[in-house]
Amino acid sequence: MLRKTIICAILMVFLITSLVSAQSFQEMTVLEKTAAAEKIVYGSEQTGSLIERTSKIEKDIFGEETKAALTDKLDRVYTYLTDNSALEPSFQAKLTAVEWTISHNVTNQPAKARIENMEIILLGNSATGNFDSRIAKLTRIAYPNGQVNVSNTTLAKDTLIKIKTITELDSRKSRVGDVVLFQAIEDVYSSGFLVIPKGVQGVGKVAKVQQSRNFGRDAVLEVSFDNIGAFDGSIIQTELGDKAKEETKSLAKAAGASVAGIALLGPIGVVGGAFVRGSDITVPVGTEMYIQVKADTSLYGLQVQ
Repeated sequence: MLRKTIICAILMVFLITSLVSAQSFQEMTVLEKTAAAEKIVYGSEQTGSLIERTSKIEKDIFGEETKAALTDKLDRVYTYLTDNSALEPSFQAKLTAVEWTISHNVTNQPAKARIENMEIILLGNSATGNFDSRIAKLTRIAYPNGQVNVSNTTLAKDTLIKIKTITELDSRKSRVGDVVLFQAIEDVYSSGFLVIPKGVQGVGKVAKVQQSRNFGRDAVLEVSFDNIGAFDGSIIQTELGDKAKEETKSLAKAAGASVAGIALLGPIGVVGGAFVRGSDITVPVGTEMYIQVKADTSLYGLQVQ
């Protein structure tokens, strides 16, 4: 009986804790969705109250403000921007599809700037009006039937992604935790669908730094390559695994450099591919290498034929 009472008490505490956590999570979700939506559209979080911010982005996207509850408005905005289906790609997917179709390269600017740039390319000047109608017009220009065709697919674990570094790395200046930006330099396909377009950006971090010291002790610079964006706006987890290291070494040899003498295909050297060593280490912007997909990933890809 005592045991049963204790178990019931534990379950009750767990239930109460779960309800509180769920409530807190729901409250945070509203704020997170607002910030995420603003970053997609404008590039940064906006100022003002939550009501003002939601009203602005709803008007900018759809041209009018609904009388729905705040959470419903925000759910509508966030769903429109990010949710994909085979029948209706997300705003992000449509935007990327049009941009890639025009130039076979995508930029990492906010949606507002990307739409304006494409309007200048296709129409000669930036248009006015809400983003929904403007991306619809661009889609009709880029695709004969005005339809972006997407399909769900699985990007296999260990799929290679060729990248170049955007952030300069220097053992004398870099610090643990520093953000490291990189960019896909080749399209990646899964079952014939474009899943990672050329130009999309990835993010990593400096994991370990040791400066060179006396008595010939070399510098150490260790970098992780954590994730990269996908065509549909989702995030793909990545790593510098064994397969990527070997491919990077092959790339280095093809470029005429010795594996022992390169660091991330820069002038210093790859040691196992995961970190680099040297008296002082400098990995310049534009250094090319491979990373790989960390796990099987379900996502939407663009039909390109």
